[in-house]
Order: sequence, then structure tokens, then C-alpha cells
Amino acid sequence: MVHEISHGAVALRLGDDTAKRAGRLTLNPLKHLDPFGSVILPIILVLIQSPFLIGWAKPVPYNPHNLKDPKKGAGIIGAAGPISNLLIAIIFGIVLRLLVAFSVITIASQLTELLSLIIFINIILAIFNLLPLPPLDGANVLFALLPYKYRGVQTFLQRYGIFILILFIGYGFRLLYPVITALYGIIAGGGSIF
Repeated sequence: MVHEISHGAVALRLGDDTAKRAGRLTLNPLKHLDPFGSVILPIILVLIQSPFLIGWAKPVPYNPHNLKDPKKGAGIIGAAGPISNLLIAIIFGIVLRLLVAFSVITIASQLTELLSLIIFINIILAIFNLLPLPPLDGANVLFALLPYKYRGVQTFLQRYGIFILILFIGYGFRLLYPVITALYGIIAGGGSIF
């Protein structure tokens, strides 16, 4: 939810109030539920005992025509979601480190497990969403950085990115694991349980 609100808040800051007018700059989870991505698909994956669970919130809308620089703005708006996930991970990492350092909690406590899980999930969300494949946020960041002469790359990824992403989820996700665990270790430190 914070991830999606971040997209809308940055769009608003850049001059587009589409998300605000749609009532999407709220922490009310019902405003962000996507019937298929938030409910149906996760339930199906649990029922079939899938080795991975995936889902998504309803994307926050924005109108690139309301932005001063639509290409750059799209990249900044795209980066806002993963950055918010990293900030959440860092905040909870600091809390975890402080609680362990001052012996408020032990490494084996349930609160440690909860904080560690929040950190881990937010790192996964940040890294995964930065993949430069549509419909992920990393595609908007990539497209904002690509010079015009590489427009063919953007066209190719817009056309086939979803299929590449599906293959990546099935066969390549484990390639992200070293980055995820390294970031987790840096953020969670000695209080980590993963």
C-alpha cells in the first residue's frame, strides 16, 4: 500500500493530481485492493501449494501529460515505489538493531521474527520491482534513462516484457537472492534471523 501511495504522492509533487482525485492517496487498504491480484491469485496459489506466492495492489494512476517532463517524471514516479520499500526496510532495520542492542528483545523472540520478516519482504519488493521489465517499476526507470535512439528496446520490452517476466519468476528469481540476502544482512545486522 505504501509502495502504491508513494507513486501517487510523487506524481502529485510533479504536478499530476490524478491519484489524489481518484482517492488513492490513502492508507485505506480497500482503496488499493485489486480483486484478481490481491485476492483471487494469492488464494489460488495457496490452494495449489505453489512454491511461491505473488500478488499485487491496484496500480495508482497518473497522467504523464500533466507532468512537466513526462519521460523523466515517469522514471521518478516508477522509482518512488521501490524506494519506499527500501525506506520501510531501513526503518524497521534500525528499530530491530536498537531493540536487540538495548536487550529489549532477544534474537529468538517473536517480535524479532516479525521485524525481520517486514525487512525481508520489503527488500524483496524493492529489488523485484526494480527489474527493468514491464509492468514493473524498473521498466519506467529504464525507459526514462534510455536515449531516444534505443526506442526499439522500449518497444520490444513493452511488447514481450510480461512474458520475459513470467519466465524470470519461474526460472531466474533465484538470481536475485544473493542481492536480497546481502541487503538484508546490511539492514538487519546482528538481529537478523534469515
